[in-house]
Amino acid sequence: MIDQQVSLRGGAACLPVRPRTGRCLVLAAVFVCAACGLVYELELVALASYLIGDSVTQASVVLSVMVFAMGVGSLLAKRLRSRAAVGFGLIEAVLALVGGSSALVLYATFAWIGESRYALVGFSFAIGVLIGAEIPLLMTLIQRVDRQDAGGAVADLFAADYVGALVGGLAFPFLLLPVLGQLTGALFTGAVNAAAGGALVLWVFRRDLTPRSRWLLVLVNVAVIAVLAVATALVDDFERAARRAVYGDGVRVALQTGVQEVVLTGAGRSSLDLYLDGRLRVSARDEYRYHEALVHPAMNGPRARVLILGGGDGLAAREVLRYRDVRRATLVELDPGVTRLARTDRALSALNAHAFRDPRLTVVNADAFNWLRAAHGGYDVVISDLPDPGISTSTKLYSAEFYGLVAEALAPGGRLVVHGGPPVTRPHTYWTVEASMRAAGLHTRPYRISGRLSDFAAGPDRATHRARAQDGWGFVLAGTAAKPALRLSPQAPTLRSLTPSSLVRAGRDAESTRPGGLLPSTLVHPRYWEDR
Repeated sequence: MIDQQVSLRGGAACLPVRPRTGRCLVLAAVFVCAACGLVYELELVALASYLIGDSVTQASVVLSVMVFAMGVGSLLAKRLRSRAAVGFGLIEAVLALVGGSSALVLYATFAWIGESRYALVGFSFAIGVLIGAEIPLLMTLIQRVDRQDAGGAVADLFAADYVGALVGGLAFPFLLLPVLGQLTGALFTGAVNAAAGGALVLWVFRRDLTPRSRWLLVLVNVAVIAVLAVATALVDDFERAARRAVYGDGVRVALQTGVQEVVLTGAGRSSLDLYLDGRLRVSARDEYRYHEALVHPAMNGPRARVLILGGGDGLAAREVLRYRDVRRATLVELDPGVTRLARTDRALSALNAHAFRDPRLTVVNADAFNWLRAAHGGYDVVISDLPDPGISTSTKLYSAEFYGLVAEALAPGGRLVVHGGPPVTRPHTYWTVEASMRAAGLHTRPYRISGRLSDFAAGPDRATHRARAQDGWGFVLAGTAAKPALRLSPQAPTLRSLTPSSLVRAGRDAESTRPGGLLPSTLVHPRYWEDR
C-alpha cells in the first residue's frame, strides 16, 4: 500500500531536498516530537501528584490511559494516510496546543473547581490519541522521501522516537522544571512541538500541499504559537490568581524549592499557615496542640540526645529545646528550602521561637531513610515529624524497615514517637503504622489527641481546621525495651494543651479505634494505599 502511494505520487522527485536529507529531517522531527510527547506525559504525572497526591496511582492512571489512547490514535490515523503531510501538520499543531496548555488547565481546575481528576484523564486520553496518530503518518512520510523496506523504516522511526523520549525524559527534571517551572515548561514544550511539526511539513512536504492546505497550516501554527506565547507572558498573573483561589488573599511567600512547593499565608504569627505541595502542614491556630502532643510524652526519661526526623519548620525543635538538659538535638530535613524559610521568615521564625539560633540544634538536609542507614546510634529520643503516610513518596518512612533503622539508632531505653495519621477517619493507616513499628521489635503505646473547634474558628482553610478539631491527631509512642509510660516528665515545661489526665484519656481514645488483623507495611509490600 505504501509503495503504491509513493509511486502514484512520484516518489522523492516531488520533494525540494535529496532523499537522504529528507529522511534525516523526518527523523529529526520524530526525535523532537517524541521528546515533547514525553515531557507532556511527565508534566501530567508531576502536576497530578502535586495536586491530587499519591504519585503511584496518578502515574498509573496517566500512563495506562495514555498508552491505550495511543492505540486508538494509531487506528484513527489510518484514514489520514492519503493526506499524511497535512494530517501530520494539523495533528502536531493540536498536540502542541493541548499538551502545552495541559498544566495550566489542570492547575486552573484544581484552583477554581477543586477537582482535577477528570481533567487529568481527559488530557491523558487526548494527548495519547494525538501521539499515537504520529507514527502511522510519519511512516508514510519517511517512505515518501526515501523508499526503503518497511522493517528498516520502522527501525529508524522507533530509534529516533526512543532517543527523543530519553532526551525529553531527562530534560524535564534537570532543565525544564528547575529553570522554567511546570507551567512555563509545558508552554515552551508546546511551542517547540508546533514549530518542529510545522517546519517539517511546510518545508519538506510543501509540494504535497494545496495552496489552501498550506495557508491553513500556516495560520493554525501561527495561532497556536501565538496562544502559547500569550499564555507564557500571562503565566505569572495566572499563578498569583490561582494561588489566591487556593490559599486566599493572604499569600506572603510562594516558592518552588526543587523538592516541593512551599506557600506561607497570613501576615503574623497568630494567623500563619504553611502549605507544602498544596497540603496544609502547619497552622498557628492549632500547631501547639499537635507539637506538644508529639514531643512531650517522648521526653519523659533520658533526653540528652534527641533526633528529629522531618520537622523542617522548627516547631518540634522548639518544644525539644524547652528542656534545659537536652545537650544536643539533630534535625534531619530533606528540603533545605523549608529550613531556610524557617530561619529567615519573621513570622515562622517567631512561631518556632528562633529554634535554629540555638547552638544545641544541628540541621542536616538529607533523606531520613538514607541518613539513618549511615548514622551512629545513641539517641535517647527520636521524634518522627514526617509527611502523612498516605502520600506515596513517604511510605518508605513508615515501613517496618525504616523503624528497624530507628530502633538501631536508639540508645538502650530510648523512645520513638511517630505521628501516624488520624485514627478515626483513617484507622487502617494509623494502625498499620503501629503494626509496622511492632514488626521492627518496638513496644508501642498509641494515643490520640482531639482538637477544640474554638481553636479553628477562623482562617481561609476553615474546613480543614474543622476536620482536625473533630478527628484530632494519632500518635504512637514506642520503646526498645518495654512499653514506655504514657505520661509527662516531672521536669516538663508548662504546656498549653496537654495534662497528665488528658494523656490517660488519649491512650483510651486511641485503643477504642483499634481494628484487628492488620499487617505491617514493608518496602516491598506497602499497605497504606488501602485506606485512601
